Amino acid sequence: MSRALLINLSFLIPQPTGLATYAQQLLPHLRDLDPKLLIPEPLDTWDCHPVPAGMTSDRGAKGHLKRLLWTQWRLPQRYQRLGASLLFSPIPEAPLWSPCRTVVTAHDLIPLRFAPPRSRLRFYFRHYVPRVLHQAEHILCNSDCTANDLMAFFQIPAAKLSPIPLAHDRDRFRFLDLPPEPYFLYVGRNDPYKNLPRAIAAFGQFCRTVPAARQVEFWIAGPGDRRYQSALEQQVMDLGLTDRVKFLGYVAADRLPILLNQTLALVFPSLWEGFGLPLLEAMACGAPVLAGRRASLPEVGGDAVRWCDVESIEDLARSMADLAQDDDLRQQLRDRGLARAQQFSWETTGRATADLLARFL
Repeated sequence: MSRALLINLSFLIPQPTGLATYAQQLLPHLRDLDPKLLIPEPLDTWDCHPVPAGMTSDRGAKGHLKRLLWTQWRLPQRYQRLGASLLFSPIPEAPLWSPCRTVVTAHDLIPLRFAPPRSRLRFYFRHYVPRVLHQAEHILCNSDCTANDLMAFFQIPAAKLSPIPLAHDRDRFRFLDLPPEPYFLYVGRNDPYKNLPRAIAAFGQFCRTVPAARQVEFWIAGPGDRRYQSALEQQVMDLGLTDRVKFLGYVAADRLPILLNQTLALVFPSLWEGFGLPLLEAMACGAPVLAGRRASLPEVGGDAVRWCDVESIEDLARSMADLAQDDDLRQQLRDRGLARAQQFSWETTGRATADLLARFL
């Protein structure tokens, strides 16, 4: 009887963000399962099978639609032709009404909480994703928070869910003992649920009221969605902060650890996260972290984060002031963060994932 594992990596993009990082870090730990990969660009020493071009998120809505149509109509043919007995998808996508046996990973249901009612993503998560999840043999989740959401939103039984936390690249994200520089750092996208307008407003209040703020800047790192970027830039202009707030755009993987090592603190005001990888990567680099005690973030940060009310501009500004002025507080958060980050590793995540997939092969 065939026990061939097929992994669908058709969504990988050249500049990886959270989902692609998860898949790329997980892959080496699945090698003993001898998988076949459906992947845009071949990897040396792996059994790779190409997928059509133009199916990724960097191609916009057309890319997503092309991938979903390919997943529905062409992927089952690949599954049968390659003699697969199980399809693993690191995102919640799989063929519907097909003979493919699937295990998928669900990362969050943020579009159901924050997207506009007529958003394409809301439609995707309301109608396509639940069918994929109910059809799957099993579902991996990146946090207890996401598992609870799947049970609440889609009535997925708990027995079908396995929360396995993410991790950080320990070779890259590590403490370098570099001298601190006077800037706060945000890492991530600029979607509305990321709550950047409040963080910018809080930084403006911090600049107006704290003498120590005179030399401090706020650096925003991450791909800028043009739907939201112009409003953020206008807000910065209106607050007179054009010399103090820097939009860095996408930051290459080799530069990000340096930024995290030298920042006064990572400011992570997100209203919801399925896991919160930037928070973990910051702690691993010794960066103090300011965030809201919401969703999955307490699972990641524990007692190593300066928690605040991220819906309160005043509380955000007050917390920025404390971090900018209190060396002992920053050192305390740095020490706790470094210790906390050691509890997460891709080896542990990968081993747990491989063991689970082997059960269903």
